[in-house]
Amino acid sequence: MRTRTLGSTGPAVGALGLGAMGMSGAYGTSDDAESIATVHAALDSGITLVDTGDFYGMGHNELLLREALRGRDRDSYVLSVKFGMLRGPGGGFGGMDGRPEAVRNFLAYSLTLLGTDHIDIYRPARLDPAVPIEETVGAVKEMIDAGHVRHVGLSEVNAETLRRAHAVHPIADLQIEYSLVSRAVEADVLPTLRELGIGLTAYGVLARGLISGHWNAGQVTDPGDFRPHSPRFAGENVEHNLALVEALRRVAAAKGATVAQLVIAWVAAQGADIVPLVGARTRERLTEALPALDLTLTADDLAEIEKAVPAGSARGDRYPTAFMSGLGVGN
Repeated sequence: MRTRTLGSTGPAVGALGLGAMGMSGAYGTSDDAESIATVHAALDSGITLVDTGDFYGMGHNELLLREALRGRDRDSYVLSVKFGMLRGPGGGFGGMDGRPEAVRNFLAYSLTLLGTDHIDIYRPARLDPAVPIEETVGAVKEMIDAGHVRHVGLSEVNAETLRRAHAVHPIADLQIEYSLVSRAVEADVLPTLRELGIGLTAYGVLARGLISGHWNAGQVTDPGDFRPHSPRFAGENVEHNLALVEALRRVAAAKGATVAQLVIAWVAAQGADIVPLVGARTRERLTEALPALDLTLTADDLAEIEKAVPAGSARGDRYPTAFMSGLGVGN
């Protein structure tokens, strides 16, 4: 697998990364054995960047990765961990904690649950409105100096916050949603990343399955799957959005590719400083995603994709209203 470097100060990683959130209940029931097998298959394919969050399944995801990564050379993979999101026993969300003392506390737990002596990229999951970003990043910097962390990352922040954080310590990458139907980063955030030499790890490249080519209107989901609560999957919105997918399907067929491969390749084609994260939780979905890296999109292909899904054409916010206020950029 080809590699891409996360910004001017970050690590070199495989050109495709693995997002592990879906392995811990976010999309309903998952199978631990299949999840572990999928991580193994990803690493064996050349994927090196593995992304998690300490709040995914309230620690379940980190314990799952500990098992999946057992026996692997620690230098053969790059662990990206988000922290700070507060949750309750019932799984509800309770805000964000970016205080320096909380940073140290969260890190201590993650190191133990993951069974490692360092995190490669450590990032607040969202901006804590009560704590200046300089204090949060400064605390991560202290952990870098102490040898527990290698790089600072950020997630879902705007251009101004990027500049303030980068002034405290070089930021390796910003993790933010970026796909054919989520392009708000293109206005201010992406130019700022390139100006400052910060990489981008793009999550939601398949819009949580909406533009994967596998989603159907009225699809029955498990009780734990949060997607039916997302505006883009609701009512008339999903019917409109799936019509966009059908337009993409025709473009994909002309390229001899699946819809999922086409939309992953589109994100990768937006710049060598971007690493798409695929949230595959089965080997079948991973196997489908991997050939996207070999799919070359010409200028004509990109124009056809743009015609099929113009910027801003999707309907519905990418998160429920209660979560939108915590994002640095919109849709």
